[in-house]
Amino acid sequence: MNIVPIPNGMFAENCYLVVDEQARACAIVDPGEDAGLIMHKVEATGAKPVAIWLTHAHVDHVLGVSRIAGETGAPVWLHPADRPLYDAVPEQAAWFGLAPPGQLPAPDRELTHGARLAVGDLRFAVRHAPGHSPGSVCLVGPGIVFSGDVLFAGSIGRTDLPGADFETLIASIERELLPLPDDTIVYSGHGPETTIGRERRTNPFLTGVDRIV
Repeated sequence: MNIVPIPNGMFAENCYLVVDEQARACAIVDPGEDAGLIMHKVEATGAKPVAIWLTHAHVDHVLGVSRIAGETGAPVWLHPADRPLYDAVPEQAAWFGLAPPGQLPAPDRELTHGARLAVGDLRFAVRHAPGHSPGSVCLVGPGIVFSGDVLFAGSIGRTDLPGADFETLIASIERELLPLPDDTIVYSGHGPETTIGRERRTNPFLTGVDRIV
């Protein structure tokens, strides 16, 4: 397995490529604003994109979906609770002064809690983790988790956006992420990678320092 992080766009959003090098197949997680850069990285791997996995539908994580889905034919996966956000991406873009992306392609498949995903011989499990958005999911693979904007190194996702809730987010982290082994690598939607153990020990939102809002 090869994980290729691709920081991109004005929000420094992390897109990731999940590559099964033996099968020469990859999944694209959260294709953000710079679709050209992402496609360049995909081509450099020599792998065929077989899926586009969206951890949630905020604008900075989905702006590249139209181009990448159109050029690769890879199906788009999204949790149904975030479909309203996904359909409102043109309005989200306007809030931040971004050029409207036009209508995104309808999701092809649903990321539901407990679903199993595959890229070549690599297997991932979907964990529904609302709080940052109603349909946020984390994707748990062998020794890793893609946490979207649920959990960051030293922080958690924003809860001041429509459909977000602080207590729901904390409960999601405690239920879906903290039971993972300490050495599980966390690939977040923004910022550097971390581990579950490090966040359990030092993240102020999880140790109680910043639990009062």
